[in-house]
Amino acid sequence: MVKRVDLIHAGMLLLIMWMQMEAASAVGLQKADLAQEEGSDGNTISHSQTLVQRLEALLIQGNGSDVSLRVETPNADEVKVIQAHSLVLSLQSPVFEEMLLSRNSSTMVLRESSDCAAVFDKFIRYLYCGEISLRLDQATPLHKLATKYQVQSLQQGVTHYMTQNLARDSSSGHVAGWYEYALQAEDIVLRDSCLQYLAWNLSSVLQSGEWVTISSQLLMTLLQRSDLVLQSEMELFAALEAWIIQNQPDGLTAENALRAVRYAMMPPRELFRLQTQSTVLARYQESVRDLLYMSYQFHSASPLQMAKYFDVNCSLFVPRNYLSTVWGSPWLINSPTRDDRSTSFQTQLGPSSHDASKRVTWNALFSPRWLPLSMRPMYSESGAMQPTRVEGGRPRIIITPATSSADFAGVNFQKTVLVMAQQHGKLVVKHVYNFHQSTEENGDFLAEANLYRRTSDYLIDSSLFLHVVVKPLYQTLITTKN
Repeated sequence: MVKRVDLIHAGMLLLIMWMQMEAASAVGLQKADLAQEEGSDGNTISHSQTLVQRLEALLIQGNGSDVSLRVETPNADEVKVIQAHSLVLSLQSPVFEEMLLSRNSSTMVLRESSDCAAVFDKFIRYLYCGEISLRLDQATPLHKLATKYQVQSLQQGVTHYMTQNLARDSSSGHVAGWYEYALQAEDIVLRDSCLQYLAWNLSSVLQSGEWVTISSQLLMTLLQRSDLVLQSEMELFAALEAWIIQNQPDGLTAENALRAVRYAMMPPRELFRLQTQSTVLARYQESVRDLLYMSYQFHSASPLQMAKYFDVNCSLFVPRNYLSTVWGSPWLINSPTRDDRSTSFQTQLGPSSHDASKRVTWNALFSPRWLPLSMRPMYSESGAMQPTRVEGGRPRIIITPATSSADFAGVNFQKTVLVMAQQHGKLVVKHVYNFHQSTEENGDFLAEANLYRRTSDYLIDSSLFLHVVVKPLYQTLITTKN
């Protein structure tokens, strides 16, 4: 068993190295001291970068090494030997510290998977230098090593790298794989970031090769969400059909997935087409027959009539965030910090065919600097009018119907604003805000955007890219029987 005196010996080697570095830079230090001697007690002289370089050289050359790390893969087809120093390993990793205290020789055998073994030298270099460069395909194995050896700073750093590179292009896609790994590693931050990116940018994900590779668990998790951003429910069904054909899941998995589709959000003509042309639906039609029947009923009767007999708040009748112009409109705001902007657009009254010919005109107002009444300055002058927009406020959007109508009875209109940002050359959905009339209801609308900074991720050619979606939600009118 190795005693702590061995670690002290390794520490002395590092101390000697440091003293040599001090001697080599003595002249520079003396000059700096002379320059700052008079009245500059608060200044700091740092040669930390030189120390990092010396530590890296110590690792590369193996000088003073007191432990050999023998990294083997499960099949022992790949062996990597690294000369290291007990003190550095123990300071950076409590797992290494425990292993070093209980070892019986100067060689420690570490068994790692092939992907982790391939980046193990990068992992050890981080322990010496505190920095690391990595590619997309190296993120997961480095995160595994940081987790296994309890190097929290690296674990958090790799998690941050992964959450900031979800939109980066890769040959076969990586977000779904990172999500599956995050589940296994119980990394909640990474798991939620991956799931949110997939949900809010689903339309682009469906077009990628990554879609057919996702697990059935991730598939069901996505299908059950109402915040999916995509062109239409038909687009989702087509992608699900491709996934089922590619993966050939068991019958229960396919049935559960098909029952998560919101058929009532498809026009009757699309439902007819699916029933006559879809091979997947033909195979599992009995499993979704009741959903198709309710969808046809939904399109044949008025929403108010349906609400008397069916629970119209169930997911079948709840729209997702559809990008189709039937349900909203893109909104490009040039120089958004300049002044108030307004726009108008039309949407269909509701997803039911009963409302297919009815349109609602919406007025939208964007204010870059708005303050609530409680935060506005007081005016003492008699008759002075308080401005509705003042310096120091925050952005706000208000969306209201241009006119009222009896057709609005029994319908709540949820407004959703999708905020786009540019990441790695791609336009992605960065935030999703839901409200009834004003984004003031959220309290954090564009709180992180910093629209005054030209390099803000939210500004593309000095413009703010938004997409407004209006989602009609029906109220159930079923009377409860005593």
